[in-house]
Amino acid sequence: MPPRRRPSSGYHGVRARPSGRYDAEIRSGDERIRLGTFDTAHEAARAYDAIAWRLGRSCRTMNFHDVWTREQAEMLAPPPPVITRQQQRRQRELEQRLLIAELDEALRLEWARQIPEDVAATEAFYAQKEEEKWRRSLSNV
Repeated sequence: MPPRRRPSSGYHGVRARPSGRYDAEIRSGDERIRLGTFDTAHEAARAYDAIAWRLGRSCRTMNFHDVWTREQAEMLAPPPPVITRQQQRRQRELEQRLLIAELDEALRLEWARQIPEDVAATEAFYAQKEEEKWRRSLSNV
């Protein structure tokens, strides 16, 4: 079997982005773990090695062979925040909910501006409900 071809960055798990920065990621089983975006390919490769140590990978899959312990790898590249696909999905859901909430608020303000009598009727209705609730609580005492 021919040897695996390294990416254009020259490091395992490191890809060059169109912006000129470098993206690092590692696979753990079926899960792809994104390690972050770095200014240099060297920084991204060090982050890859630090996580590879944590996952128990062999030295052959490392980018640098001058690191013999996990502590050395962590000194060279502090542990980055690990973002899984599930966390990315959750973040997208939260962003979508925020957009919906902002749109709802904008539409509510537009409705209040265009039809002020509806707003007054709604406020009167809820004020009446609060008063009834307060009277019931007094009668129960």
